[in-house]
Amino acid sequence: MDNLLTRITIDPEICHGKPTIRGLRYPVENMLELLASGMTIDELLNDYPDLEKEDFLACLAYASKLVHVKSIYKIAS
Repeated sequence: MDNLLTRITIDPEICHGKPTIRGLRYPVENMLELLASGMTIDELLNDYPDLEKEDFLACLAYASKLVHVKSIYKIAS
């Protein structure tokens, strides 16, 4: 998984510093939204031919790392 994470880059000059795929202007959050909407990796590869399957797996690995916490607390509303 750590090897996949090298595909995720953060540069203040690209997409306002949001995590992107390989320094390209593809924010991780957008790719995750597309995956969550039900699009398959194969469909995304057709729509974004300059990306690779490993790029989408890297987005999932990155999201997994972000939610890996020891405890979750409910915030009072």
